[in-house]
Amino acid sequence: MGKVICIGLGPGDPELMSVKAHRLLTGAQHVAFFRKPGRRGQARTIVDGIMAETAVEHAMEYPVTTEIHFSDPEYNRLLSAFYDDWADRLTDLSQTEDVIVLCEGDPFFYGSFMHLHSRLQGRAEVEIVPGITGMSGCWTATGHPITWGDDVLTVLMATLDEEELTTRAANTDALVVMKIGRNLDKLKRALTKAGRLQDAWLVEKGTMAGQTVQKLTEVPAEVPYFSIAIVHGQGRRP
Repeated sequence: MGKVICIGLGPGDPELMSVKAHRLLTGAQHVAFFRKPGRRGQARTIVDGIMAETAVEHAMEYPVTTEIHFSDPEYNRLLSAFYDDWADRLTDLSQTEDVIVLCEGDPFFYGSFMHLHSRLQGRAEVEIVPGITGMSGCWTATGHPITWGDDVLTVLMATLDEEELTTRAANTDALVVMKIGRNLDKLKRALTKAGRLQDAWLVEKGTMAGQTVQKLTEVPAEVPYFSIAIVHGQGRRP
């Protein structure tokens, strides 16, 4: 009897992977990972040279990413069928083998594995290995602490509507905004109305090769979906 083991790979730098995740990965016989069709996948790229060459790879290719808005019923239908299918496959495989599932950052922090986790309950033994979050890698890349003293930290998705982004950005001390991409202009407008734009930073590819850190006011018109915006807290200091 095997089990499904989801390992958090951390923010992108392979050296920031936990010792436990590294140990499990180097001994894995089966490794599953999410990716877009035709792409290698960021999680798979991170483990280059670490994963055993003899491991059987299981590429879980999303049927849709940003081609359809997430509010469209077809988006939910396609992804639900995708997760159902892979939950079935992982359940079958784990009857006799351990299978490692790769997850960028931490599996329980907005990770795609959560959709499999809920479907695997009562069907397979599941183990989660936590990882350093992507946002932690990004705020560290700015060279400044994200929170001080009694600061309240808020994490937002740029996919929220502009009014909610504005309200929440105005009512927190420190701020992290994820899933930016085509939502960049909306985010800038919200931060401007909240009085936070001039204090905001944007980090792309945090902790990875090609990392960039710049003021949000200076970024180009387009940024990757997985960029992260940072506004540092300024609270009680020693």
